[in-house]
Amino acid sequence: MTQALSPSSPSGRSYAVVLNPTAGRGLAGRTWPRLEAELRVRGLEYEVIQEANGPAALARVQALPPGVAVLAVGGDGTVGALLPALVGTGRPLGVIPLGTGNDFAGMLGLKPGDFRAALSRLAGSPRPVDALRVTVQGEGGVGETRLLLNGLGMGFDAQLTARLPEAPAWLPGLGRYAWAALTTLRHLTLTPVTAEVEGERLYAGPSILAAAMNGTRYGGGFHISPASDPRDGQLNVVVSGPLGRRQVLRLMALVLPGRHLGDPGVHHRAGRVAELTWARPTWLHLDGDVVGRATGVRVEVLPGAVALLG
Repeated sequence: MTQALSPSSPSGRSYAVVLNPTAGRGLAGRTWPRLEAELRVRGLEYEVIQEANGPAALARVQALPPGVAVLAVGGDGTVGALLPALVGTGRPLGVIPLGTGNDFAGMLGLKPGDFRAALSRLAGSPRPVDALRVTVQGEGGVGETRLLLNGLGMGFDAQLTARLPEAPAWLPGLGRYAWAALTTLRHLTLTPVTAEVEGERLYAGPSILAAAMNGTRYGGGFHISPASDPRDGQLNVVVSGPLGRRQVLRLMALVLPGRHLGDPGVHHRAGRVAELTWARPTWLHLDGDVVGRATGVRVEVLPGAVALLG
């Protein structure tokens, strides 16, 4: 599906709109007609890519002519599936948040359904932002390498992410996360972890969670890494110490507004490379996508690897 190029089209650029109709529990598919109308009103030249899965959509994007920008319509997972065609290629990326969490877009100040705000950012030149390259060890995919734009979590937060599909459908993204967190608390276990940043030990001992972030937030608005800056050429690691159930609830209350980094039970550091190693297989999520259990990850930052519109 295309729309003829108009002189008002930002920078004379053409776009591939990658639509994940299932994102946001079907929100992206339901609101596509309204987004399409906004694209046409603005006179943008575009084609729609709608495939049954991420690899098929990625293949379509990789086959696009040079210079065609990508508009990812969905959540963090939709963007993450396209990163192999974007990292290091210079192909511009725009984000239209319509997923469940939308955390990277939320950090940028974009709100689901506010198409005018999102599309108004397309007129400017792309700005480079960092990405992450992750190598997984253990049950979650031995030796598997993934590219991320936002970040990853291991332990408690990944386990509760796995429970999100069980949450009541009427709850919003943040409410679903809170529901899953309380449910996961019933089965809380501590597992020893060793966290190293730039080869130096940050923490070793019992823990419930560890995160390596390029963005500032996950879980639909929990500011797990408020010190992150996706343009500084560094990643940020946040690790908890040994916490009981009540302490976890207190930590969640601090993480939501991003006030936890000064807490004595929280350890954090920035760097270019990090390694997290767990004594037992531990739940892992990559940009909100739960990949199963893993025993460790190696994460490195790719400075300025993605050309982000707006």
